[in-house]
Amino acid sequence: MAGPADRSDSGSGSALQAVFEQLRSAHTLSLTLTRPLCLAVIALDRYLSAQHPAAESYSYDLTVTDGRWRTKCQLADSLSRWVRTGSLRCGVGVLVSQLSMVHDETRLSHSYIRIDSIHSVVELPERFRSVKDVGSIPEWCQDHVTRSDGPLQLSRKYYLPLWINDDPCGSVWVPYSPPPDVVIDVSRITLLADLEAFFHSSRRPLPLLVRILHRSRIRYYGKPGQNIDFPFQVYCEVADQSGVMSMVVWNDLCPEWFNRLTVGSVLYLQQYSLKHSYQNRSRPHIRTLSLMTFHSIEISLNPRSPASVVTVIPPKSVQPQWDLPDVPYIFATRSEVDSMNNNQACDIIGLVTYVGRVERIRSKEKTGPEKFWAYRWVHAVDGTTDSPFILEIFSSSQPEIFNNICPMTYLVCTQMRVCKAGCSVYLTSSTETQLFITGCHKKQPYVNEPKVKAFIQWTKTLKDSVMLRRTSVGGHYCYPPAPPTFTPTTNSNMTNEPITAVADLKGELESLQYREHRRVAVQGYVAAVQYHTWPPHSEQQEGVSVRGVSDAGAAASRSTVDEMTLTQREVDSTSPDSDITVSPKRRRVQTGSGGVHRQYFTRSKMQSNRQVGLSSHEEEEEERQDEGELESEESGVEDEHASVRQPAVGKEIDQTFRVPDVQQAASHPAALWESRVWPLVKQQVTDHFCWGRLDQESIPEKFHFDDREVLLHHLNLSPARWTPDLTSQTHTPVACTGYFTLTILGLNQRAAVDVQFVPVVSPDDPRATGVPHTQHDNSLLSCISTGQLCVQPDGSCPAPGSLMCSAPQLESERVVCIVDLCLLGERRVEMICSKLYRTADICQPDGTQ
Repeated sequence: MAGPADRSDSGSGSALQAVFEQLRSAHTLSLTLTRPLCLAVIALDRYLSAQHPAAESYSYDLTVTDGRWRTKCQLADSLSRWVRTGSLRCGVGVLVSQLSMVHDETRLSHSYIRIDSIHSVVELPERFRSVKDVGSIPEWCQDHVTRSDGPLQLSRKYYLPLWINDDPCGSVWVPYSPPPDVVIDVSRITLLADLEAFFHSSRRPLPLLVRILHRSRIRYYGKPGQNIDFPFQVYCEVADQSGVMSMVVWNDLCPEWFNRLTVGSVLYLQQYSLKHSYQNRSRPHIRTLSLMTFHSIEISLNPRSPASVVTVIPPKSVQPQWDLPDVPYIFATRSEVDSMNNNQACDIIGLVTYVGRVERIRSKEKTGPEKFWAYRWVHAVDGTTDSPFILEIFSSSQPEIFNNICPMTYLVCTQMRVCKAGCSVYLTSSTETQLFITGCHKKQPYVNEPKVKAFIQWTKTLKDSVMLRRTSVGGHYCYPPAPPTFTPTTNSNMTNEPITAVADLKGELESLQYREHRRVAVQGYVAAVQYHTWPPHSEQQEGVSVRGVSDAGAAASRSTVDEMTLTQREVDSTSPDSDITVSPKRRRVQTGSGGVHRQYFTRSKMQSNRQVGLSSHEEEEEERQDEGELESEESGVEDEHASVRQPAVGKEIDQTFRVPDVQQAASHPAALWESRVWPLVKQQVTDHFCWGRLDQESIPEKFHFDDREVLLHHLNLSPARWTPDLTSQTHTPVACTGYFTLTILGLNQRAAVDVQFVPVVSPDDPRATGVPHTQHDNSLLSCISTGQLCVQPDGSCPAPGSLMCSAPQLESERVVCIVDLCLLGERRVEMICSKLYRTADICQPDGTQ
């Protein structure tokens, strides 16, 4: 076993170099360190596993540095879960305890280092914080270790994006460049309408001259064991004067041409193939063109057999006599969307007022490696109504645009689909959706559309300072709201989710990956309710004032919470059988000076309640020039990364989900209610799933131009490259004064789960948009059922803390709770109650008694 590996740099090298030299001179190919080597992670790269069958679908290359040298290593497949759950990411420190040298026996002189064991992942040590440019750190390389810009497993020629498969990634994807001047022979071309005759004969088709009307996102169809260098596919809809037809770009041609085959481009195609059209796919809606659409055959562009020849014609060289159709648009205003049919296609333009974080959902495809889709929610206004567009935008293979959508930018989305669920209306992107933001609009075909011009005229009447006050970013957001009644179903395409047993949440939580969103329904009884003020640093003592919507509300709340806390103590000491009962252990949580109640989620029986030290809570222009072409200058949260403590060497990685970090202890509640049965059964509960206080990332915050880059960094998925010094101390929550923690006890009283409920208390909250305002009695049960506080006829609104007075109504009420799960990273699981159904709101499914 090797000696210490974390010593400071020697005169001849560094700690990293010293360890590699030990590995090189070792008699075996593996080296176990007595003291882990601390390295900074500066890059993460993912690619399809080269092994078949593969234990893991994807492999990872890790670029690390000790500050003196940097090098690329392969991460052992057994450690890939550290990446998939967001624990191992760029910008953290990693304590490496075992490495090995791997030789490719099928190639000459190809070897690389593999990290076989990691002791833990920690906050980035201070000595790395002085690094300003990771590219300036020299790369360590020896004759026997291969230096490669691509995957260390040379059987793979490309990297995939870190979190999804449908974005271009790496230098193999040729960037866009203006097409050069060309000379083409248009005397012998054919029309799309004539291709059917070529398809049924042995003649090679003549060249085509077409315009791209629509382009799909990239489709990746790679599988382990597959012998295709670049398994990519892109669909385009192309047209000439005779009609519209699909064109498919295959394999190696995708990296070469994808960024250059833009919507509106004119192509001269030679040596293409014709094939029967694949019918089982989505297609764009083209209603404004009076041209025939050919569905029976499609054009195939292949890298070989034959090798297709593609020429992009510069716009200035396109001749009117070619009679190519213009790109069709179907722009709709916000006022028109409500009257449109479900699944109807439209294009929109709007000024962005809200941008949600990027989340992922798992693809339902049953074949091939696991796959995720990335999406985000966006609000945009166009001045035709007070309501914004509510947009569900999936990645469109335009990462430079998708990752830079921010408030106060002009956003264009094409080929959106109308979705109607009850009285809720929103737009979702399609496979052919293209996105454009400020800085991308110049010379786009839509700039002369009448509704685009009308939008620009409206924006000239706006004041940036006024609009900026309406902007927000991030936080938990899910739309449309759950229906008013719950009918369980086993069909995932139905409105409601199938019911999950509380005990089965263990499997749901253990299988969650980084930023994966999943919605589940659980049934049981509300066993306990805690109320916490927000931000958490305001909870310095019991009965702390709860900020209301107005100053008057704050004063009322302060009085109410103080009185309520006193009442609970009196009830506990004088009436053990009362509906409002506080167990001795819970009372210590409420009145203790330095302890916090903590429960642990384990595979075996729940550990006894214990006290842990209370950790302190962390505290967290306009320059638009309209040049008639939508061009403008974009003016230019804080997500504090707590240190991640992982299991020691030898423990299974899924322990990450079994024992949450004690540093995330639940915050001191301002008020507490427990049902009669909870003190009697909570010690016998086998599994209690609880993750501490509300995460700052769950609360939307105000948008600040000065922090634009930092906000976007935290809203987007964790990057594949480390960017030093991207931090901010600004966090201004939007209309959140407190939240509730509900303990849902399963029907069999063997498992329980803590979920958090954050009521909507202000129209500034982005969750209030597009949700009908239902009048109710402002009881806690009514508030959780509707998701929001109800404004009284006199315009007043109770403070959230005052709702605890009505908590006894929950006694013995059988409920179904809709829970949104999301792994925020670093073992931070968001469990938000988005809807609570009372007994009266639960309907039996058809065929049951």
